[in-house]
Amino acid sequence: MAKQDRAIRTRRSILEAAAKVFEEHGYQAATISEILNVAGVTKGALYFHFQSKEHLALGLLDEQDEGLTVPPRSCKVQEVVDVIVLFTHRLRTSRMVRASVHLTLDQQASGLDRSGPFLAWGEMMRGLLREAQQQGELLPHVVTDETADVLVGSYAGIQAMSHALSDYQDLGQRVTTLLRHILPSVVISSVLTSVDLSAERGAHVYAEAQRNLARAQVESDEHAESGLTAAAG
Repeated sequence: MAKQDRAIRTRRSILEAAAKVFEEHGYQAATISEILNVAGVTKGALYFHFQSKEHLALGLLDEQDEGLTVPPRSCKVQEVVDVIVLFTHRLRTSRMVRASVHLTLDQQASGLDRSGPFLAWGEMMRGLLREAQQQGELLPHVVTDETADVLVGSYAGIQAMSHALSDYQDLGQRVTTLLRHILPSVVISSVLTSVDLSAERGAHVYAEAQRNLARAQVESDEHAESGLTAAAG
């Protein structure tokens, strides 16, 4: 178990170092040597986890959620909002998330498949919007696949604009403005009036997701410990 924990920590350290180098220099200019220097690990340790710079970048793209998820909501439109504001909060506070987003939008990252996050976000939004539609939360004309694409594409543009103009300092306000423009065209008014779009929502959802993740980790550790005890007995 200690060996496994050490491997997990080493992998995390490598990804954090890669996030720093990719964010500062971009994918093309980043080098394995500099990532090794920042991570403080051997080349063998790095290549044990990641075969190349491309695999490092893909690993970072896969880390966008960092295990933090929004619990299911009875109102699916609120769940859509919470997914967006949670990611917005993390984009402002996590270098790993920022580096992952930069890679996703880096048009100079030749040869790197950057489609993963867009596909994952599109699938998640489509699923939540279909549930909202089934619960009667959306207006009759709404085509959920189209709305999902508009949300994902618009969010990508808004966060890129915020990064360029304020280094994400105004991202929360820009996202709230975006949602206030889009949601009335797809959500029935009686549902919309109950949706929380407050500036503090992202931080609250983040704290909730952190608590749930910590609780799940404790339960997982207890389950593993009980399994070892039963095996020893």
